[in-house]
Amino acid sequence: MAQRPKIQREADDGRQTRDRATLESPLSATWQPRVRERAVLVGVGPGISEADLDELDALADSAGADAVSRIVQSRREPDPGTFIGRGKLEELHHTVHRLGAESVILDQELTPGQLRSLEERLGVKVIDRTALILDIFALHARSREGKAQVELAQLNYLLPRLRGWGEAMSRLGGGIGTRGPGETKMEVDRQHIRRRIAKLRRDIKTLTRTRDLKRSRRQDSGIPQVAIAGYTNAGKSTLMNRLTGAKTVVADQLFATLDPTTRRIELPGRRRAVISDTVGFVGKLPHDLVEAFRSTLEEVVLADLIVHVADATSPALDEQVDAVRRVLGEIGAGQIPEVLALNKIDEVPGSARARLAGRFPGSVAVSALTGEGSDGLLEVIGARVPRPPVEVTLLVPFGREDVTARLYREAEVLSKETDTDGTIVRVRVGLRLLSAIRPFVVDGS
Repeated sequence: MAQRPKIQREADDGRQTRDRATLESPLSATWQPRVRERAVLVGVGPGISEADLDELDALADSAGADAVSRIVQSRREPDPGTFIGRGKLEELHHTVHRLGAESVILDQELTPGQLRSLEERLGVKVIDRTALILDIFALHARSREGKAQVELAQLNYLLPRLRGWGEAMSRLGGGIGTRGPGETKMEVDRQHIRRRIAKLRRDIKTLTRTRDLKRSRRQDSGIPQVAIAGYTNAGKSTLMNRLTGAKTVVADQLFATLDPTTRRIELPGRRRAVISDTVGFVGKLPHDLVEAFRSTLEEVVLADLIVHVADATSPALDEQVDAVRRVLGEIGAGQIPEVLALNKIDEVPGSARARLAGRFPGSVAVSALTGEGSDGLLEVIGARVPRPPVEVTLLVPFGREDVTARLYREAEVLSKETDTDGTIVRVRVGLRLLSAIRPFVVDGS
């Protein structure tokens, strides 16, 4: 039985963020203002520097935490017991309690034993990168399918860690890294979680069938399918709004939008296409999350063309482009034609623009914010998407303007002229539409 939400309200230096409603289900939470947590960021790896934690800092900020310190340790492999070495662990303990930090966030996924050991030694909440990303997804999921996908990923993450967390489960119910299953039911057992996982999978399968039906209708119409993909916070939703007039949520946060938005766009030459905005990617995206969102990511897999949006101002532009292409390959979309759109070009000086064009030949410079380059991007999309396969001539009688209107919606109209018997229209159409308009096809066309 779901328990009644418990809302915690606090204040700190006038800064307020969302409050967390503590529920058995993590996905029906209600949000009210609350204080931001103080967190220490930790990274381990060969040749690592504090600058390598910039993305972790951005993730923490999206989850509602302020990074008060960064600690890095350059070593080939993490310590198998505590992730970081003994000396750094003492330094981390001192830093946490000196600064009054409430949590420690690590830039890799930890084993259950490492989580338990660190929490016992540090005396504060410990969150790894996977839990942090899942936490953000739980915060931003809006649709029924998106919520179910996030909860499924959370439960798959939690299941092997029940024994590892042990008494640390008592921490659940407040602060980042705690949105999710079992927030108020600490004694939840593996069988309960497995039953919930099975139900979520059934629900997602049902929702996927509905999405597949809508998708198949778009494909049968012969209208080209375009998917917008890219690194999170690269400006995908802003570009979607620019090209289509959609009202997708836009925020300067990682993973501000999760649920795909699908709209029609008009390409040069009065051609039309269907374009879908998808979830953003990051480096080291949790595997469970890729699996859970596979049905959503199929908008990319089944597209005729991918518009890969990249932040032209990012100092890690090359790494971000590579990370997106790596995930596209993992989900089976690596062979789909791609148009690389270098966004935020309005913030790039002229000399740097030329260097970007040299580094990424064939890319399109665009500013989703100002509209600069958007017409050129539409021209490139129009040139790259496939045309409907069948070209025919129709004679549409007077009084059947509904047929002509449908042709403009679902086909590529090549020419139109008025005759004594009606309107002669030359079009390229898909097979599904062809069967519907066959009575109007002129003999021999």
